[in-house]
Amino acid sequence: MDNLITRLSALLDPSSLLLGDDISEKYHADWSGVDPCQPAALLKPKNTQQLSEIMALCHEYAQPVVVQGGLTGLSGGATPQAGEFAISLERMQGIEEIDTTAMTITAQAGTPLQVLQDTAAEHDLFMPLDLGARGSCNIGGNVATNAGGTEVLRYGMTRSLVLGLEAVMADGTVISAMNKMVKNNSGYDLKHLFIGSEGTLGIVTRVVVQLQPKLRSCHTALCTLEDYDSVTQLLGELKRSLGAGLTGFELMWDNYLDKVLEVVPDLQNPFAESHPFYLLLEYKDSDEVAGAERFESALFSHLEAGLITDAVIAQSHKDAERFWQIRDGIGELLQVLGPVSNQDVSLSLTQLGKFTEDLESRLKAKYADMDVLMFGHIGDNNLHVVAYTGRAEDKPLINTDIMLMIGEYAGAITAEHGVGVNKRDFLDQSRSPEEIALMRTLKHAMDPKGVLNPGRVI
Repeated sequence: MDNLITRLSALLDPSSLLLGDDISEKYHADWSGVDPCQPAALLKPKNTQQLSEIMALCHEYAQPVVVQGGLTGLSGGATPQAGEFAISLERMQGIEEIDTTAMTITAQAGTPLQVLQDTAAEHDLFMPLDLGARGSCNIGGNVATNAGGTEVLRYGMTRSLVLGLEAVMADGTVISAMNKMVKNNSGYDLKHLFIGSEGTLGIVTRVVVQLQPKLRSCHTALCTLEDYDSVTQLLGELKRSLGAGLTGFELMWDNYLDKVLEVVPDLQNPFAESHPFYLLLEYKDSDEVAGAERFESALFSHLEAGLITDAVIAQSHKDAERFWQIRDGIGELLQVLGPVSNQDVSLSLTQLGKFTEDLESRLKAKYADMDVLMFGHIGDNNLHVVAYTGRAEDKPLINTDIMLMIGEYAGAITAEHGVGVNKRDFLDQSRSPEEIALMRTLKHAMDPKGVLNPGRVI
């Protein structure tokens, strides 16, 4: 390792190569907080060429590395393991181009997502990817993990938004596939090898993202429903009546909403009575007046039919923010609930309701003092489960119970947070042996020495 450090020192300035106590605790773990570990060295390349030279040296010495972006991941994938070098992309940031004709934006991997959003907005365009960590997460990490977020129902996952990218492979080879065209069937679409690979097949360094026109109006409502069947029926009806304008379909079980209101003192329940389900709806349109009429008409028709039992329509941007604060209250909850099993899973819509009932029943029968909170995007199959007893020793057992149930229900062990380290041992609950074998073949072909994010995903 000393020889490698010496050669890296000749390549990098002192601020780009840090060792020992000079490495801040910030780089010891991602947001999962699981098993923090000081990296053997911290490298901060300033551009693709420098990163390429770093990886060529690490490959030569078979030195494992972990790639770090905004460190907002929840799967432990960016947390260093013993002996690994951490490569932070935080210095590789900036908007390189915004093409208002093609409606594309080109950015370096370390650029915070919110910078892309704000830059697009300045040009009257819209960056479809959005999630709570927008100010901290980096676009390269979003691509590497195929991030989801709150706009998936209309615009799809990150994979659907990326037109092109550049990546550095394990041996330092630079793959430049900076395509700006929507249609390009010229051979294998290599960007898909890197999107969602969680840094195990290559390090994303630059990205071309498809933007959309900025819609002129946004309409938000909080509704109540009495059963899960009503939720899925309403989703189908609203897709027919509101079409692609339906951008938000966020379901909260009563246990989640009640706990948020209990913990966050500034929030209040807009309804006088309790209900089993609370649904946050968002509709976007290019015509503010016609859009409002269309949205309200759809809600009123389903109220009259009894599908929705009550509804409050936001009359201002502030009202809409308050509704979203309830949905986003998970951030405050995680700060006070203690050790929790915080799961991000996917299931078919037809199975999701049965799964939640079965899950809560099994967990409460097995563990004393068990609480289960549930919410999710639902319209894109995504369910978030927070289960806890207050006892740290129960957390890994609960994690296992939930993962095995996902296997029973043929669901996905992770919907948008990624596999990382935390869910690696449960991959076989969602992927067949043949699929995992092909993943291993790809990994070996692209990273034969296993230096890129080893021990993650597979």
